[in-house]
Parts: sequence; C-alpha cells; structure tokens
Amino acid sequence: MKKLVILGGGTAGTIMATRLNDALDSGEWHITVVDQFETHYYQPGFLFIPFGIYSRSDVMKPKRDFIPSGVEVIFSPIEVIEPNENRVKLDNGTILNYDWLIIATGAKVVPGETEGLADQGWFKDIFDFYTIEGASALQRHLKFWEGGRLVINISEMPIKCPVAPLEFAFLADWWFTEQGIRDKVEIDFVTPLPGAFTRPRASSVLGDILQKKNVNLTPDFSIARVDNDRKKIIDWEEKEIDYDLLVTIPVNMGDAVIARSGMGDDLNFVPTDKQTLQSLKYENIFVIGDATNLPSSKAGSVAHFESDILFENFLAAVEDRPMRAAFDGHANCYIESGFGKGILIDFNYDTEPLPGKYPLPGIGPFSLLEETKMNHYGKVMFRWMYWHLLLRGVELPIESQMLMAGKRL
Repeated sequence: MKKLVILGGGTAGTIMATRLNDALDSGEWHITVVDQFETHYYQPGFLFIPFGIYSRSDVMKPKRDFIPSGVEVIFSPIEVIEPNENRVKLDNGTILNYDWLIIATGAKVVPGETEGLADQGWFKDIFDFYTIEGASALQRHLKFWEGGRLVINISEMPIKCPVAPLEFAFLADWWFTEQGIRDKVEIDFVTPLPGAFTRPRASSVLGDILQKKNVNLTPDFSIARVDNDRKKIIDWEEKEIDYDLLVTIPVNMGDAVIARSGMGDDLNFVPTDKQTLQSLKYENIFVIGDATNLPSSKAGSVAHFESDILFENFLAAVEDRPMRAAFDGHANCYIESGFGKGILIDFNYDTEPLPGKYPLPGIGPFSLLEETKMNHYGKVMFRWMYWHLLLRGVELPIESQMLMAGKRL
C-alpha cells in the first residue's frame, strides 16, 4: 500500500486531505495527516476580535470535524523530516514512512525575532492580532483605552494575509469613531514597503483611503528594535517613532521543523517550484500554502487556488505522467474598510490588481479596487463559505487561474 503523509491540518492540509481521499483508491493508498494542535482556527477572523465583531468561538472548531473519516489523523509535534529516508519522526517517537509527502506546515509570527518586541510591554501596550491570544488581549485592552498614538507596524515581509494590517487601520478608524474618541487617537501605519501595499496600483488606491481616513503612512521603515521604557520603535537607520499603543505584525516564519530538517530558507519557508508546487529538491514532496517560499500572497485564497493545481499535479506525478497544471500566483482578497464597506483585489504573479467587476464581467456583483457595501458583504459571507464549503473540498465557482475578463487595464 502506498503511503501519503500530509504535514499540517490547517486550511491547505485539510483541503488536500479531503480532495485526495476522494480521488485515491482506499485499497491502494493510506493517507495520514499530522498536526500538533487539535483546534482549527479561521485566521481571517482574528482581525475582528479586537473590535468585538467576532468572539473566540466564532473562529474555532475541532480539526477532526473536517478531516474525512478515511484519513488517519495524528496530533503530535513533529521532531524532524528526513526526506532522504522518506520518513517523518514525531515527538512521541513514532516514525512515519511515506512514499509521497505534502508539506502544509504554514507560517507563524515570531516576535522574538525583533529585539525588545516581546519584552515587558508585550500584551500590556504592545499587541499582535495574528494569534488568538494576541487578538483577545487586544480586545480587552481596547475596551478601556482612552486614546493616544496608535502605531500599526509591519516588521518584515512576507506576512500572512498582507492586507490584514491595512484592514486593522481601517477598522480602528471606524471603531474609535463609534466610541466617540476618534479625535483623541492618532493612527500611524508604519511599513517596510515603499507604500501601503506590495503592488503599485493597489498601493496608490489603498494609500488614498488611508489618507481620507486620516491615517498617517510611514513607508520604508524597517524596524530594528523596540525601546519599551521610552515607548519607541526604532529602525536600522535610527529613525524613531513614538507609540502609546503598538499593534505589531511580527516577523512571519515557517515552522521550526523545516529548519530542524534542513529544508528551508532563512525564514524556514520551503523552496518550491512556483508553478508545479513540487519541492525544488525532492521529487516526491509537494508544498502548499504558507509553507512555500513562492512570491505570492500567504492567504487562504492562495491555498485554495494552489490546491487545484497540486491536486492535478499530484495525480499526474503518482501515475508517472507529466505535470501540466501551473499555478500563476492567483490571489483574491476582500479588504474590510470599515463603516460597512470593503474593497476587493484580484491579482497574480504578473498582473497587479486592476479595477473592474468580479467574478462576472460587467456584472459583478463585486467591484475591484473600489470601496463598496457589496464587497463588505463578500467579506462577511466568506466565513460561512470557509467552514461549510472550502474546508470540505467543495468546488467553488472561481477559477484557480486569474482571469482578465471583467478587468480594466
């Protein structure tokens, strides 16, 4: 019997387990999913917790609810991957041999990578919202915060969901307006990028929205350290920015097991063919989602589009056929902008976000690079789609390849 091991039971790993369990002959294949945590988190929902829109229960469900019954699930930390021996060693001593391996170990925030970030100010006047603990602590803090200088700082790229820091700034503007203290809060968006976003056209549009919401934009700021006593963030050129409340997006890195296994780059992301999603070094290993080093967004939509490509290429590879499916870097992101409105961007490796209608050309119902109420509804509806359709491998009416139809150059 052939053995497929999937490392990671998050979005990407769960989708692949579901789809391949349906496609592979159970009499010939044994599929095992390994993950160290039993709780599945809807990570886009973390953004809404600080503002009381979502609670913890809205973003948490057992992972077992989404893994097919025919798939073995092991909850255990992974000690090391030994790709030359085709095996994985778990912390509990179990050794899993495999014929094929899919790495879907994701990415996580590592505040300790920035000097002073996780020191005495951590969860007191410095918070993240990329973890359930950070988002919940920030929600408690904002309840009683009376104003001052709020600094939203991206430590380093790449990060999971690159639009989330902008969404936090937009929602903060709305939240403090609703609380009646917007005039007492100065909001600063501080980024290592040359503008508000990674792509020039979208950066210009999103930068204009920041300006309209009276959010200060500080580009080209690469944080070196945090001075907790003086409440300052300091970049490598010794430029300083004061804060009363610091909302940080810490350095994002791949899982530590990738480093222990000698399989990653400096940030523990696995070198991956940007089109086939096959490991650049090992023919019987594929990589998906945030675990890759691809020049695409680390977002749930990307994992979804990648799963279509990986599904086709995996079946081709195990049957010794040419892998013809090619991932084009497609990303699709709803951006919550506050006051019941949102923005939608759709882009890939080669094409930046463009205006237009999506997904139906000329009809929509969603508008690209525009702030509309319908885009807000799309963002809200996605949580239901995530739990009930996406994780369960249901085919969605959205192409994995980005389409130019409906876009205006």
